Amino acid sequence: MLKMKNAVCIALSTLFFSFVAQAEVSTQQVKAKEKGIELYNQFKAISAVPYLKAAAEGGDREAQYYLGEALRKNNKYITPEAQSAYEASARQGDIYAMIRLSQRNNDLCVEMNNCSGEKKSPNEWSKSALEAATKEAEKGDAEAMYLMYRITGDDKWFEKSADGGFALAQYYLAADYREGKGFFLTPSKRAEMVERWMKASAEGGNPQGMLAYAAIQGRKKDWEQFRSWNEKAAMTGYVSAVYGYGSYLAGQSPEYGFKEDLVTAYASISWVLELDGGGGMREFAQDELPEIAAKMTGEQIEKSKKTLTEWKATRPPLSFFPDKL
Repeated sequence: MLKMKNAVCIALSTLFFSFVAQAEVSTQQVKAKEKGIELYNQFKAISAVPYLKAAAEGGDREAQYYLGEALRKNNKYITPEAQSAYEASARQGDIYAMIRLSQRNNDLCVEMNNCSGEKKSPNEWSKSALEAATKEAEKGDAEAMYLMYRITGDDKWFEKSADGGFALAQYYLAADYREGKGFFLTPSKRAEMVERWMKASAEGGNPQGMLAYAAIQGRKKDWEQFRSWNEKAAMTGYVSAVYGYGSYLAGQSPEYGFKEDLVTAYASISWVLELDGGGGMREFAQDELPEIAAKMTGEQIEKSKKTLTEWKATRPPLSFFPDKL
């Protein structure tokens, strides 16, 4: 009996520690995925690869897709490793990965004559993407409706996605109207529609929509709304907004009514210095930061550094918010 009890205890202990180990691995993979996507969104695709690989090996389909993207961007074409990552993601139902695999006819590797062997043709992946997106769109998924537009080019899906509340589609639809797409009886009607969709996108959390809606309010001389939406966009970590908000607080464009706050301005511009992967914003920050520092005391600069440390622990990471496709 004692031996049996000991055997049961050992078995339970083994099972318990197995669960703990699995939980730790899962947690590590989640953190790796988050860090990988963070770096990717900062245009640091090379640095993102090791983190995304760690998460992708655990079977996370989104990490697999982003791994494919990072490898593709690093090499300028879909390498065999990138294709494998896309395929692993697509087999788990990721529509973005299916779409990317369907686009291989235009891949640079075709010109270079070094494409990997096909397991499924681009046309077959296109059909799979259409089937998967249609299924989700029929359930009312607004993001899937946007993907239907990307797959088919049919504007009705673009509009349905915007109507369904997908903030990115709302932003792009407003931008298209702003650039002349669609028919409107008068310029004022066009402007009303642009403002309607930019507002919807901003309220839906899209930082690009926030800045665009802020600009609309600025043209209307509604500086309170202009300032409010610029600040909200900066709080998302959107690089352009963080830099712009810092510049306004440093005294740039005083006609907009921002109250000078050199501590916050210095923290904002300092944060942008971390973006050494691309995007060009780091160079702007390098030029502007000394000008702000010249107006500050040593105590203010130290306070600003502490502020930035707090932000990094509590706010979303910096991001260029690139289109997932």
